[in-house]
Amino acid sequence: MARAGPSRTQRSQKAPQPSQSQSQRPVRGSRRAPVEEEEEEENSGDDDDQGMDINGSQARLAESDADVELDRKASDLVRFALFMEQRRTLIRREDINKKVLGSNSRLFNSVLERAQKLLKKTFAMELVELQSRNYREQDNVVAGDDLQEARNATGVKKKTAAAGSKTYILRSVLDPIIIEEAARTDERLYEEQIADCQEDGDDDDDMPRSYGCIISWSTADQVGALGVLHVILAIILASGRSMTDLELRAHLKRLGLSSNESISMNTQSTHKSLPIDTYLGQLMKQGYIDRIKLGDTKAAGGKRGRAPAATQANQDENQAFEWHWGHRSYSEIGEQAIATFVAEFMVERNRDNDGEDDDDDGKAARDRGKGRARAGDGGGDKKVKNVYGAIERAAGGNLSDVK
Repeated sequence: MARAGPSRTQRSQKAPQPSQSQSQRPVRGSRRAPVEEEEEEENSGDDDDQGMDINGSQARLAESDADVELDRKASDLVRFALFMEQRRTLIRREDINKKVLGSNSRLFNSVLERAQKLLKKTFAMELVELQSRNYREQDNVVAGDDLQEARNATGVKKKTAAAGSKTYILRSVLDPIIIEEAARTDERLYEEQIADCQEDGDDDDDMPRSYGCIISWSTADQVGALGVLHVILAIILASGRSMTDLELRAHLKRLGLSSNESISMNTQSTHKSLPIDTYLGQLMKQGYIDRIKLGDTKAAGGKRGRAPAATQANQDENQAFEWHWGHRSYSEIGEQAIATFVAEFMVERNRDNDGEDDDDDGKAARDRGKGRARAGDGGGDKKVKNVYGAIERAAGGNLSDVK
């Protein structure tokens, strides 16, 4: 009897069995998914690296552009400072922001730092911020140790004035010894300059004066005007750091500089001469001297008097004002330099007077040049110190160096 096969329902329920070849063949898509995920991860990693490279290059490019812009602003500041200094005009921070920085006023410190490096490396100069008058006067008052100790003991605190005035000037950073040697007269160089001038046959009025030194004073500065400035500063310093307008004019008159006299200028100036009143007004604008109204409570706050006018020679008005050093003189010249200048000049002058009868001694004194008192035995240095000490006592206290 034949075996009965599975029923139709059993055949339909029985799952088909794969063949041997089919069981060994990998199932499609079983391993492709992980591979595609790995490829996508690698591609995404490459995209991230490319994005980082692009961002890094853009950052470097932006930083490079910022450096170029800072260098350009620094060069503009140097050019602006040199132009203003040639006219002896004070450099104000608001002018720097307006004419150099524009809308980038926040970059002032960065631009100033780069400009300082460029000035020192190329021109041996630096930008110096002038001290405010309030701070300078407060500093002179607080210089007394007893007063300061008393304030500390009682706990009284005095409001400190701002040190900076947001006003700048250009000042040389050359060593004073280098400047002194460059200004020293050399006899051989002096003779060669005189011979060259005679061969050229130039007119005496247009011919620059020969000094026989490396520095060309005739074409660089107004030597006569600078000499008058130093004399004025010396008179004010030796008068206790201030003097009335009437006293100053009396001293100038003794030197042959009355109100109707003029100061000669060289060919570099637009004027061949300036009246003394005009010159005093110019010194005020340049910051070398100040003219303050006596009895004015705001004078300590920095209020200046008007520039002197030739038509206002009334004695009562002259007595109502007094002259002081300007903040530029403190930062550019200094009290110690003026006192040394006066002391050396007086000692050298006395030495020349003592040696008038002896030509050799007179020539030896002139060869020292520019009023420098240098005696081999040290006697000249001692005399200079004595005169310097007398000027310091007349000024009313310790003399300050450039600030």
